[in-house]
Amino acid sequence: MKFFSWILRILAAVILLQTLFFKFTGAEESIYIFSTVGAEPWGRYGSGVIELIAAVVLLVPNTGVYGALLTVGIAAGAILSHLTLLGVEVKGDGGLLFGLAVSILACAVALLAIHRRELPIVGRVIEV
Repeated sequence: MKFFSWILRILAAVILLQTLFFKFTGAEESIYIFSTVGAEPWGRYGSGVIELIAAVVLLVPNTGVYGALLTVGIAAGAILSHLTLLGVEVKGDGGLLFGLAVSILACAVALLAIHRRELPIVGRVIEV
């Protein structure tokens, strides 16, 4: 299970980190997305910083559960934006960005299930 946990952490972190390039360089898609949701440019930069923090925390031993919690929030926000404002397909990407958000959500939820006993407050009362 430890190996699977690290695969999920690395996969989620890589996806989070690769999107940073587009956010911080002002890629056309990122500007479009954050303009559409009314958060350009500060929302783009702020979400990039939060994603960087989540990726680092995911990869630091013994903090993965906190990175997973943060990643659930990030992914939920992205998915909600896609479903309410952006649409699944953004600027002809074939749903790639939506798929990446769903992927990191799946990784983070699986990590929370694996490390449920490490969750603050809730983890102490969970018994399997």
